[in-house]
Amino acid sequence: MPPPHTDIRHAMLRILLLAAALVLTACARDDAPHFNTTDVTGSAWGPGLKLPDAHGKERTLADFKGHAVAVFFGFTQCPDVCPTGMLMLSEVVKKLGPDGDKLDVIFVTVDPNRDTPELLQAYMNAFNPRFVALRGTEEQTAAIAKEFKVFYEKRGDVAGGTYTMDHTAAFFIFDPQGRARLFVRHGETPERVAQDVKQLIDGK
Repeated sequence: MPPPHTDIRHAMLRILLLAAALVLTACARDDAPHFNTTDVTGSAWGPGLKLPDAHGKERTLADFKGHAVAVFFGFTQCPDVCPTGMLMLSEVVKKLGPDGDKLDVIFVTVDPNRDTPELLQAYMNAFNPRFVALRGTEEQTAAIAKEFKVFYEKRGDVAGGTYTMDHTAAFFIFDPQGRARLFVRHGETPERVAQDVKQLIDGK
């Protein structure tokens, strides 16, 4: 049987190792990013995004690698949610200062029948000429919306072309490696979103 003092030394060693592990865990947690918006790291959004832009060039998230990317689904005749969201994103770019050019914004129309390439480009220019609009067929739009779990539906006089669209009022942010990281609900402030995007740009 080992002497009592040996058992005490072993017990103290185990306590010290446990304390060290707890300190290391706390340090790791302090170093982890703390986001204002919803952290969706590990989500499978994005790989299927492949649509023509307003100039007819097919674009994917890989085209924007090295930059953070915000993806927003909407339509140009949207009376409130879309212009509010796009204006907020343009303010986020400004609040990022020198890092503003490291955030790209993609606007995916859910109304390709009415949103012509010319109309989409003019809409982007109204907020920021760097913003990119994507427009697919009805089938392509439905497939991308399904991947992102985005809801949209025509309401009103569909046959007469004076309908409006109900749609998900949020956007998705990817880090510079193309990974889905954040889900941003309508109503967030540019300050809070810019803080989150800055962390992604800094490699958090």
